[in-house]
Amino acid sequence: MIAMTRRQALAAASSAFPLLLPSRIWGAEAAPSKRITMGFIGMGTQSRGLLGGFLGDKSVQVLAVCDVDSTRCANAKKTVENFYAKTASDGWKGCVAYGNYEEMLARTDIDAVCIATPDHWHALATVAALKAGKDVYCEKPLTHNIHEAIKVAETVQATGRILQTGSMQRSMGEFRVACELVLNGVIGKIIRVDASFGGPARPNDLPEEPMEPGLDWDRWLGPAPLAKFNAALSPRGVHGHYPAWRSYSEYGGGGVCDFGAHQFDIAQWGLGMDGSGPVSIQPPPGVKEAFAVKKNAELIGCEATYANGIVVRQETGGGVKFIGSDGEVRVDRGSFQVTLKGKVFAKKWAQEDRVNVESQYMKADKELLADAKIRLIKSTNHLANFLDCIRSRQKPVASEIAGASTAICCHLMGIAYRTGQAFQWDPAKQVLLGNNISPAELTREYRSGYGF
Repeated sequence: MIAMTRRQALAAASSAFPLLLPSRIWGAEAAPSKRITMGFIGMGTQSRGLLGGFLGDKSVQVLAVCDVDSTRCANAKKTVENFYAKTASDGWKGCVAYGNYEEMLARTDIDAVCIATPDHWHALATVAALKAGKDVYCEKPLTHNIHEAIKVAETVQATGRILQTGSMQRSMGEFRVACELVLNGVIGKIIRVDASFGGPARPNDLPEEPMEPGLDWDRWLGPAPLAKFNAALSPRGVHGHYPAWRSYSEYGGGGVCDFGAHQFDIAQWGLGMDGSGPVSIQPPPGVKEAFAVKKNAELIGCEATYANGIVVRQETGGGVKFIGSDGEVRVDRGSFQVTLKGKVFAKKWAQEDRVNVESQYMKADKELLADAKIRLIKSTNHLANFLDCIRSRQKPVASEIAGASTAICCHLMGIAYRTGQAFQWDPAKQVLLGNNISPAELTREYRSGYGF
């Protein structure tokens, strides 16, 4: 069970970072003995941004990188070496490249790891790192399935390590203020939340392509079933796009678990539901027919209902919209709008709104939250929040409690899409209710040699 107090449930916060942070320094250079030493697992497009961000903090030293693609791994190693060649760092002893993370985790001189592998590797690498005594920054969604979300949360609590989920919208001011408005009752009793994200994943049906040298394909598959190589899943070498593995259920969860992990996370935060979740899931009509003709990516409209009657509905249109009895709060990256009693109070949404988004959410903060009883963790940089919490040993803004809860919400919707059935869920006991959904849907069959 993902244990959490009411105070913790209302304390999950916010700070943003672009894909590649500017090469500014967050703080003064720390003494070598006080630096946080880091290793990186998975060196694709997302990890390059994270690596750049952590390198930009003088209190961090990067000692190792790991990837199953030798070209990406070598490129990451070179990036680190070039950085430290230009910015002399006392005590730095070089960057080692690894083809498997077990060797990296065996090192006693690494304090923390950053994990940005495909989703089907997240939980295995995270649990191994936690058990090896490392603090972990892991990309969202935190896990590939519900069983893994529970396992990761339990392991964090058992080991006492720090885990930050890469749900960086919690470190953006517009999202934090939007959630505080909701939690403090500014728009009245919440009726519904519309969250914008895409459809579910489908089984891998990609044709076989010629294998290219430099990629350990068997290791890339890892816990997933054996499959023929296709470059759409793991394009060779250094590339600038996000590969298609997210669209296939063996490796990811489609739009439901990709951007859904961001938007559902904000819904959970604003509803004060970290550590909990919905009690029933309803798929939209036509699910089985859509899967039959491979149109599942176009599916939309799944609904999750909470015990208090609030419905989170999968929608299109962008962002997250909280609908209350006295108004609405709508928020997206760089966009923010508050409507009270039918009148717009603050707005920065379209380009023609020639105002700064910060001016609008700060206006709402100043005028509508002056006497707020509930305040969320204020993080202004997701990576810095993780590093600060390594030092303080406090829960970060997107801890395992938030990350696991959000992942479970996304996976519940994925189950509804896969089965085409409505079902009930007990978020406290983390079990299915009724017998119309097999418990096997909560996990996956791990390939021999993998698993927990």
